[in-house]
Amino acid sequence: MTETMHYWLVNVRIPQCFIEPALRDLQLETKLAPTLQRDRLFPCHVEIRNHRIAAIVPNCHNALPSQIPTESLPIIDGKQGLVLPCFADLHTHLDKGHIWERSPNLDGTFQGALKGIYSDCTEQKNWHYDDLYRRMEFGLKCSYAHGTKAIRTHLDCPPHQVETTFQVFKELREKWQGKIALQAVSLVPLSHFATPEGANFADAIADLGGIIGGIAHMVPELDYYLERIFSLATERNLSVDFHADENNDPESRTLHRIAENALKHGFTSQVICGHCCSLSVQDEETANQTIAIVKAANVGIVSLPMCNMYLQDRIADRTPRWRGITLVHELDDAGVSVALASDNCRDPFYGFGDHDLLQVFSMGTKICHLDTPYDNWIESVTSRPASLMGLKDVGTIGIDQAADFILFKARSYNELLSRNQSDRQVFRDGVAIDTTLPDYAELDALIF
Repeated sequence: MTETMHYWLVNVRIPQCFIEPALRDLQLETKLAPTLQRDRLFPCHVEIRNHRIAAIVPNCHNALPSQIPTESLPIIDGKQGLVLPCFADLHTHLDKGHIWERSPNLDGTFQGALKGIYSDCTEQKNWHYDDLYRRMEFGLKCSYAHGTKAIRTHLDCPPHQVETTFQVFKELREKWQGKIALQAVSLVPLSHFATPEGANFADAIADLGGIIGGIAHMVPELDYYLERIFSLATERNLSVDFHADENNDPESRTLHRIAENALKHGFTSQVICGHCCSLSVQDEETANQTIAIVKAANVGIVSLPMCNMYLQDRIADRTPRWRGITLVHELDDAGVSVALASDNCRDPFYGFGDHDLLQVFSMGTKICHLDTPYDNWIESVTSRPASLMGLKDVGTIGIDQAADFILFKARSYNELLSRNQSDRQVFRDGVAIDTTLPDYAELDALIF
């Protein structure tokens, strides 16, 4: 039935934030059930024609309207299940993924993670072509099966690794075109762009169609490094993406300096900052100053709740005192675009994960208190990251858009976030795909 290119998906619920206001206003004619009101869900029927969404019809009276030809077209009954757009994962590390079994971070600290990656990549030189290709594609297979349509991955770029990593990324981007839109960000110390090799490296990023990125630290030369990066990015018409303030030091204010320099240099392309953990341990006045300038500079923020909770404030034999996350509510209230993303997966920085943005949203909701009400936070793993990535028709649901969506049996956010939803159905171009996850044994030859 799902292979027919003209059918109706009936009796489903779509978050109101994905519904056009004119259509959403029709709900005013009907008294909604408390769950629908509380979770801001739009009960409706969806017409799929020629791989696209042809119509969205409000379900005002819990009955099929007359325009749905039940006798001549296939009907899929969603049984009041939620329909979400496919996910967009704004901050990942596909090149690091799935090395935990061979390079575990047994003390669980940030420094332990750095040492584990350095050992695996540089000392043991495990990141050869076949190793990278198979591990990165394993991550893509998981992401696709869970319902992800777009991924931005940071790529570690020590000199010995760049050529191989960029080649693998280009081949996977081509192979997965049409399934997952892939973007790449360089991951180097910002100081690298101030060296004689910096311009050539920026050229290589531009040739890759990538994004200039790196790790910001509170060093005396930070403003100089940022000036250099914004100049290189402007000359090549590239956007930038930083790791910022991934620590619990209240004196760490690289996010503020990045936004300040973006305004100073008139940088007009998109700026993204990930982590921004120290913002939550600063005094209110200092934090509010940073939030204001972040808004003024149009900097997008991506919070990585699972990885940050895992690494931050970890001291042996001591219970952590804070959650490691940034001020997502305060940033959102100020009008800053805030996304949630996967970050690391089964590597020394985060020993768990499965490239599933529903898990990210579920964990993020509980860690960051994004419930009661849920408001529009589902956008943090769908439309917001897609917009920050510059992708149209990703992370949204609309008339004449590709019929790319996820159908859940869950009928409310509470049901959605109380189970892992392993029985979800992922539709791409209107067709239900195979959601079988790859077997970990596929990587055995690389890991053991």
